[in-house]
Amino acid sequence: MTRRTLMLIAAAGSAGLLIGAFLFQYVGGLAPCKMCLWQRWPHAVAIALGAMAAIVPAPLLAWLGALAALTTAGIGGYHTGVERGWWEGPSGCTGGGPGVTGLSGDQLLSTEGHAGIVMCDEVVWSLAGLSMASWNMIIALALAGVWIAAARAKA
Repeated sequence: MTRRTLMLIAAAGSAGLLIGAFLFQYVGGLAPCKMCLWQRWPHAVAIALGAMAAIVPAPLLAWLGALAALTTAGIGGYHTGVERGWWEGPSGCTGGGPGVTGLSGDQLLSTEGHAGIVMCDEVVWSLAGLSMASWNMIIALALAGVWIAAARAKA
């Protein structure tokens, strides 16, 4: 496969993940947490790099695409660890941090949660025991492999 083809495949993979995230949000009604939103930005960068690669499939763009994919994979891995309780996440979306100020004692003790806060340490959807953050990490690692293959491919 040519470098351009591999780059377009990788960018399409990021587009697919981003479209899936928007479908879960707007069709499925699953509001994203702060870390979910962080994972979207590198995919947007990868899509832009893929659009540039359609015109000029330079190896540098492929390496930048790999970096974008590895960035979202890293954030997804961090988010997975927060969801599984392996480490603490940002205080604004995992507990009594700045994001929950101004709530009454009853709201803080409620097991139903607060409508304005999406908790980063709660899994709202999973498939085969893996959350969306975990799947993002796995697929993004595969996409990083495609970007790297593109960088190493002959034009």
